Amino acid sequence: MRKNSELDKDALEGLLSWLDLDPERAGQKYETIRAGLVKLLIHRKCSAAEELADEIINRVAMKVPQLRDTFKGDPAGYFYGVAKNVILEHQRNTRRVEPFDDRLHNILRSAPTDELAFECLESCMKKLTPVNRELVRRYFDEGTPGQRERLAKSLGINKNALTVRVFRIMQPLKKCCFKCMQKELP
Repeated sequence: MRKNSELDKDALEGLLSWLDLDPERAGQKYETIRAGLVKLLIHRKCSAAEELADEIINRVAMKVPQLRDTFKGDPAGYFYGVAKNVILEHQRNTRRVEPFDDRLHNILRSAPTDELAFECLESCMKKLTPVNRELVRRYFDEGTPGQRERLAKSLGINKNALTVRVFRIMQPLKKCCFKCMQKELP
């Protein structure tokens, strides 16, 4: 899948004006479309539904200058057409499951024992947003169910939502660590 690119202000404004000339209605349509995409992606068992929904929106926004004069009909239909392709890409990419490596699992749960795994983990953790980095650290530092339940409450979510959020953060983190360790191994 392509790297998720952030929308700049002009692209977002172009997207919203394509959805509706009235800014308030455009914002409502945007939220409705995004919520529908997330629901669709969850239904299709995509592990990172919100991130994929944002990727779909970003792709559409980049096409708006070309679509504006030629596309006829409800713009939501175009989003769902792009979603179909993104879902296929996601499914193709998630079939390539990396083999489980005990070193990464152990390094997250305890003191570092494998220098290579620790260096790769630290390098990859730096690529996470500060919020996600802190969440992963706290999740694994607070390893008992009671501690994780308190962590979830402090974030205003339930324990299952916390587990899903950490799982979604861990997927790209694991891939990064595996690639790093494979490069470094003799």
